[in-house]
Amino acid sequence: MKEQERIPVSKVQRASKFVGTGAKVGVNYLKNKIKGGSREELDKANAEDIFNTLSELKGSALKMAQIISMDQNMLPQAYIQKFALAQYAAPPLSLPLVVKTFKETLGKSPFEIFDDFSKNAVNAASMGQVHKASYKGKTVAVKIQYPGVADSVESDLNLVKPFATRLVGFKGADVDQYFNEVKERLLEETDYELELSRSMAMAAQVRHLNGLQFPHFYPELSSKRIITMDWLDGMHLGEFLKTNPSAEVRNKVGQHLWDFYNYQINHMYCVHADPHPGNFLFHQNGEVGVLDFGCVKEFGKDFYHSFFSLLSEETLNNEEKLLQRFTELKLVYPDDSEQERQFFLENIKHSISLVARPFRYNEFDFGDKAFIREIYEFGEKMGKSPEIRKTKKARGPKDALFINRTLFGIYNMLHELKATVKVNWDFEKA
Repeated sequence: MKEQERIPVSKVQRASKFVGTGAKVGVNYLKNKIKGGSREELDKANAEDIFNTLSELKGSALKMAQIISMDQNMLPQAYIQKFALAQYAAPPLSLPLVVKTFKETLGKSPFEIFDDFSKNAVNAASMGQVHKASYKGKTVAVKIQYPGVADSVESDLNLVKPFATRLVGFKGADVDQYFNEVKERLLEETDYELELSRSMAMAAQVRHLNGLQFPHFYPELSSKRIITMDWLDGMHLGEFLKTNPSAEVRNKVGQHLWDFYNYQINHMYCVHADPHPGNFLFHQNGEVGVLDFGCVKEFGKDFYHSFFSLLSEETLNNEEKLLQRFTELKLVYPDDSEQERQFFLENIKHSISLVARPFRYNEFDFGDKAFIREIYEFGEKMGKSPEIRKTKKARGPKDALFINRTLFGIYNMLHELKATVKVNWDFEKA
């Protein structure tokens, strides 16, 4: 893949890229109309142009594409397939920019610090890229943040917002709440010192779980824009599945992933909130390597009890308790009209009952296509609903945005694995 020699870092440079992309999208519409092309052809052309621009900008702009690509309801398939490349196949930075980052933050070039350092990135994603190195006889992974990423989060999201709003169909009060929550997580994700401390703390707390591998981190070889950790071997999900693992191995992998999230939610009150395949490495013996604790969503006990109690049949089947929880979580409001209240009560209850279905069983088969299809079809229906689009109130707490994203990310991975897992949900009642 061609390396990138520079990244536009000023607001003017980055804004001009978006303006240019907007013009390309306009031309694509015109060309498509003149030649009578299909909607799929138009989506493919627009997705290509938008992704190329986001890849050049990197940072929050590209991360938004990655976030959106993980929700199969949000965009046509052409966008999802293209934007998913942001997970681990973005164009890497050239070596001189990498060396510059080292000198600015650690005072030396990587060739002075490590016994050996790969000149080419082995992985490049939205916020940074990874190089392989050796240090005192150990193979290590060195994650390097792209220049200007931390300083451009807010301005990038302001630039991306019109594109995302139009593509995804955001309406009403949910837009600002969604983008504010994304901004908070992205600002945390660009803070490599925070990520380093979180990575070490979280890995220590979940290291006892079976079948999971976590790297050792090197604070002395890390900085505000560099993190050094042990190199973990393994395959990304697509590669792993191409080896045709047995059902036994797929189930073992799925169980390890499920247990990892079960423990975080119910014992740590937080989640590794970036559950895309690029953040895990899979082994033929069923073990899973866990990477990148940059995006972590923490929540309090009050939210935990209000939100996760909705997964129980006891709550969903008790109208009084359900209304109480919905009101606490601002899914419905006391001043809603009767029509609004009925609509949101019925449809949000149905949505939650779909998400909660695995928790009703001792074992659940995530390979069930009908289950995943039902979730997406209902999400698509709700996305087109006039009631949803015209509501002037933000529905649901901002804490739920990344929790929902995490659950759907895990469901998707388990579905791709066709894994059956023992649920063993450890919900702690208030």
